[in-house]
Amino acid sequence: MSKKPVIVFEGIEGSGKSYHILNVSKYLKKKKIDYIKIREPGGCFNSEKIRRLILNSNSNFNKNTDLLLYMAARSENMKILQKNFRKKVILIDRFIDSTIAYQHYGLNVDKKLILMINNHLMNNFKIDFTFLNLVNKSNMIKRLKKRKSLNRYDKFNTNFYQKVQNGFIKLSKKNKKKYQIMNSNLDSDKNKSLIIEKIDKLIWII
Repeated sequence: MSKKPVIVFEGIEGSGKSYHILNVSKYLKKKKIDYIKIREPGGCFNSEKIRRLILNSNSNFNKNTDLLLYMAARSENMKILQKNFRKKVILIDRFIDSTIAYQHYGLNVDKKLILMINNHLMNNFKIDFTFLNLVNKSNMIKRLKKRKSLNRYDKFNTNFYQKVQNGFIKLSKKNKKKYQIMNSNLDSDKNKSLIIEKIDKLIWII
C-alpha cells in the first residue's frame, strides 16, 4: 500500500532540482504509481501564461507586482492540486519556500504579506517533504552558461542568489524532519540514488 505525499523540490538556479524531479517522475511511472508533476510559476494553462509574463526578459515589474503574479499562478494551480491531494503523489518544482526565499530574502517583500496570501490559497493543502538542492557560486554560473536561453530570474547578480539560498537554508532549519538537503556540487547520480531512496520511504507504508 502506498501513501500519496506532496513532495517539493527547491533550490536556486542551476541547483539541479528540475533534473531530480524529472528522474523521480520517471521512477514513479516505472513503478506504476499515480502522480502529477507541476512547476511554479506555471503548471496549468493559465499559470503557464503568467509564467511567460513573469520570466520574460523584457518584463520589469516591481517586487510587489512580482509577488502577486507568482501568487496568481499558484491560485490557478490550486484547483488541480486540491483535486489530486491525497489521491496521487504530487511533485512540485518550486512552491511556497521559493516565494519566501526569492521575494522576502532576495527582494525584501514583507514576509507577513506573503504568508497571508499563501495561507488564503492553500486551504487544507499541505506539503509533506522538501528536497532542498544547494549549489556553490561557481557551479551555478557554469550551469547557467550551458542554458540555451536565460529568463529574467536567471540574470540577477550572484549576491542575490546567495541571499536566496541562505533564505532557503533558514526555512529548512525550522522543521528539519521535513527536509533533505542535497549537495548539488556532488555527483548527480549519487544524489539521484539518495533521492529515490527517500522517495521510497515517503511513499511506501511498511
